[in-house]
Amino acid sequence: MPAFQYTALNEKGRQQRGVLEADTPRQIRKQLRDLGLTAVSVEAVSSKEKSIQSNTGFKLKHKISVAELALVTRQLATLVQAGLPLDEALSAVAEQCDKARLKSVVLAIRGGVLEGKSLADSFADYPHIFDSLYRSMVAAGETSGNLGEVLIRLADYTEKRHAIRQKTQIALLYPTILSFVAIAVVAGLLAFVVPNVVAQFATAGQTLPTATLILIAMSDLVRNFWLIALLLITAITVILKWALKKDDFKYFFDKQLLTLPAIGKVILGVNTARFSRTLSILTSSGVPLLDALTISGRVLNNDCLRAAVADAANHVKEGSSLNRALAETGYFPPMMLHMIANGEKSGELDNMLERIADNQDREFEMLIAMALGIFEPVLILAMGGVVLFIVIAILLPIFELNTLVG
Repeated sequence: MPAFQYTALNEKGRQQRGVLEADTPRQIRKQLRDLGLTAVSVEAVSSKEKSIQSNTGFKLKHKISVAELALVTRQLATLVQAGLPLDEALSAVAEQCDKARLKSVVLAIRGGVLEGKSLADSFADYPHIFDSLYRSMVAAGETSGNLGEVLIRLADYTEKRHAIRQKTQIALLYPTILSFVAIAVVAGLLAFVVPNVVAQFATAGQTLPTATLILIAMSDLVRNFWLIALLLITAITVILKWALKKDDFKYFFDKQLLTLPAIGKVILGVNTARFSRTLSILTSSGVPLLDALTISGRVLNNDCLRAAVADAANHVKEGSSLNRALAETGYFPPMMLHMIANGEKSGELDNMLERIADNQDREFEMLIAMALGIFEPVLILAMGGVVLFIVIAILLPIFELNTLVG
């Protein structure tokens, strides 16, 4: 039964929007009349998106959050594992959705299943929500007859990804706020406090110390050129974002990031964990290794590593082992390659890849904790040093003036 998105007016003339299921728009209008509503517009969810896309020329990208995707996947996996028919499971999941947009998507997917499409093909109508990894795993589960088990693995993967993202955001929140406050305090001192204090020295006509002259120059710089600095930073940000949309520059930029001492290690660890976990889930779900390599490379957010995985996939296609193909790229850590080699020999490659992902996640968390542990005291010391310099630069002329008076 297809899903329809409606706009209606209640008895007070206020608009209401929602999603209902019926065979035809006429039945939707009858349901709305029974509810005491006057239908304004009734459109099928899929046709509405297509019409808006054709009229505007832009592709709709109403993404849902990772947490919402994880919840929907977990609910669907539980119901399918319980033996509920797929269309009923999708209907039950839609009833649990609080947001109308998400509910309409789930009902549209259910409509596609009822029309005879596979679940993976129904997901393919919304590529901005269900990526190639998600669809490939679902297709493998449908082919092997283990859809419930595959959905559970997919839910675990989505929840882990969401948990890691949350941990990273929470860990970076405090140092971000601390950095903003430190910059704001120093800028405020230079822009408002220092000029008022230094103005008192100008009337005395004394020769100012070097530290005080440096402080005055810094204060003038902040007061007179803050707008230029802000525009310059904005221009650099806009140009950088534009340049990163170019494939050649994006590849060069990502390659240079990997060479940075600390940042490169973090980027490599995050992408290695994502690659290993994705490859593990795909291979254990019955996806052929070559296809799994291609899909796993797409989930990487570093173009240089993505190209390296694509080269490795070509070597595997030519008959090379996975361990040797990844080793030839020169990017992946030796421990990972050693574990993959053992997995290939023992026939437990998917388990080894899962262990690699767990190790990389733990190492990433340790790196973040260590970096934050070093960054916070260094920032406090730096801010204290700047404030101390400002205080000394202000007090030096006062001490010299007292000496002259004495």
